[in-house]
Amino acid sequence: MTDFAQPTFVPSVETDQLAVDTLRFLAAEMVEAAQSGHPGMPMGAAPMAWTLWSRHLRHDPADPEWADRDRFVLSAGHGSALLYGLLHLFGYDLPVEELRRFRQLGSRTPGHPEFGETPGVECTTGPLGQGLGMAVGMALAERMSAARYPEVTGHRTYAIVGDGCLMEGVGHEVASFAGHLGLGGLIVLWDDNEITIDGAVGRSCGDDQVARFTAYGWHTEVVPDGTDIEAIDAALTRAKGDPRPSFLAVRTVIGHGAPGIAGTPKAHGSPLGAQRLAQAKELAGWTLPPFAVPAPVQAMCAALAAVGGAEHTSWLEEFATFDALAPERAAQFRRAGARLLPAGLATALEGVAAQAPRATRQASQACLRAALSTMPELVGGSADLAGSTGTECGEVVYREDFTAGAIAFGIREFGMAAVLNGMSLHGGFRVFGSTFLVFADYLRPALRLSALMRQPVIYVLTHDSIAVGEDGPTHQPVEHVESLRVIPGLQVLRPADDAETALAWELALTRVDGPTALILSRQALPQLDRPHTGDTAVDLSPVHGAGASADRESSVDAALESSVADGSSRRVEIVSTGSEVALAVGVAEQLEADGHVVRVISALDRSRFVADPSAHTISIEAGSTAGWAGLVDLAIGIDEFGHSGPGDEVMARHGFTVHAVLDRIREYLDGAP
Repeated sequence: MTDFAQPTFVPSVETDQLAVDTLRFLAAEMVEAAQSGHPGMPMGAAPMAWTLWSRHLRHDPADPEWADRDRFVLSAGHGSALLYGLLHLFGYDLPVEELRRFRQLGSRTPGHPEFGETPGVECTTGPLGQGLGMAVGMALAERMSAARYPEVTGHRTYAIVGDGCLMEGVGHEVASFAGHLGLGGLIVLWDDNEITIDGAVGRSCGDDQVARFTAYGWHTEVVPDGTDIEAIDAALTRAKGDPRPSFLAVRTVIGHGAPGIAGTPKAHGSPLGAQRLAQAKELAGWTLPPFAVPAPVQAMCAALAAVGGAEHTSWLEEFATFDALAPERAAQFRRAGARLLPAGLATALEGVAAQAPRATRQASQACLRAALSTMPELVGGSADLAGSTGTECGEVVYREDFTAGAIAFGIREFGMAAVLNGMSLHGGFRVFGSTFLVFADYLRPALRLSALMRQPVIYVLTHDSIAVGEDGPTHQPVEHVESLRVIPGLQVLRPADDAETALAWELALTRVDGPTALILSRQALPQLDRPHTGDTAVDLSPVHGAGASADRESSVDAALESSVADGSSRRVEIVSTGSEVALAVGVAEQLEADGHVVRVISALDRSRFVADPSAHTISIEAGSTAGWAGLVDLAIGIDEFGHSGPGDEVMARHGFTVHAVLDRIREYLDGAP
């Protein structure tokens, strides 16, 4: 498609300075009004931000979700006041009243940028380094979209990062990944102010960042004066013409223009104070009242916004031509962008069930392949474990060809999850990533952001318990499922066989307002024999918990019901998940032989489980028992690390046999009222 030209006019030197000062003082005034925030970064980075937004960024403030807009990520999210000032100036739906309510409850100007709260904010940032990762994901999504829909895709991704973003490990992971793929549509500006909260950067980091990014395969440049708009503009222009991702080191002064504290840590995270703010304004010759925008700046930003609107209109005309020439591809582009599922997905997933025992990771692979047959927008990969996690899905994208759908993330779990977030936020794709469950700890901060941003990223987490076996306790998750369940908004599904795995994938793909973790076994599991009671295979209604995969109660006769009534036997409800459901069924058979009335529930999604108050409820799960407290009367699980050895032997050592579990339940029932 057309690589749209930049505006045919640019601000004058005088208007540039007015705009930069406007951004500086809007940020300082927001922080002063809130008596909280970070004025230093916005005051130092205002010239580079203004240069980018006034000369290079292609966007339409009237439609912040235009599919082919350039993306801008403020990875150094503590400088949110800078982003809010830009959005306000360019006419996004962020009136001055919201700037005055900076960091206040219910405002559209939260302390750090939050996706979904503020028009024009592309992603939630603040946890340093993750914004850079999401920018890499957006740039990758653009390249993959351009490979599929070149007629209507041609945008770039820009990011401003700080020293902290480059020190954090995730920044290293994603920078290496972007350089390897040659993501030429990605341009990163480094706010090189040499200051962290505690002091000078040199106290803790002596990296030659430019040399590092050059080694990663990036185009790099240094702009020695962060107030030199012409130099920044020229560097951005050269970066746009380079086929590699670009890293521009822009030397700035934190808290620029703030007397007595500019260039020091004191400018980082505290209000300037009324007196110092007044002095800064006097030095700059600024006489306007707080939150005022000079008329020339207003006029220039309105004109630039109109240029963006015109570019959007041109793109719509190009899309109409594309739609006329290739209606099926255009319809697919729209469907994927709207996150609508194709017809036939449920049928395709239903067809994966096998009769022989197999691991749910293998059932998941069959589900993934079935979904891919109907959803070309479903893309993803693994942290170098595709063969083990069942996520091999065809050819892998590489720098010369982005038409494939598989992504080789390398051994970069955190980076993988951050990139997936960026791809999901970009739109047009449904994304998944995989690793062993025990390594979910490596990617957890990005998974948390998936939930916070309500992004439907699918995490395929396999090798889900001490049954991993010989690899030992370093690779045997114990606390991990429970730790994932406490993340707000994360759907955690642990299926027990093929049928539940297919349902889990359907639930994950149907969900568009949050992430899903699929918890899958390494070892083979039997296919459960479900009674034909007219219920669905897994009933997710709160009334029945998370579903009856094996309903032992259906075989209980009237005589046993009578024995419950006269107290000679007990009504028992066993709730289990994943690989332990088959064990629960075996235990239930023995309890029935004892004369008890037993129901087994497979809690595919434990958050939906509600215990039967008339029964003795017992949980069986090969993991931490902490989350079962208050849900069940007896929790059978593991609250210690595992051991190295064959998986079945390790499970037996920790009491996961019919005999051992039965002994614990009988002991409990003997002492229960």
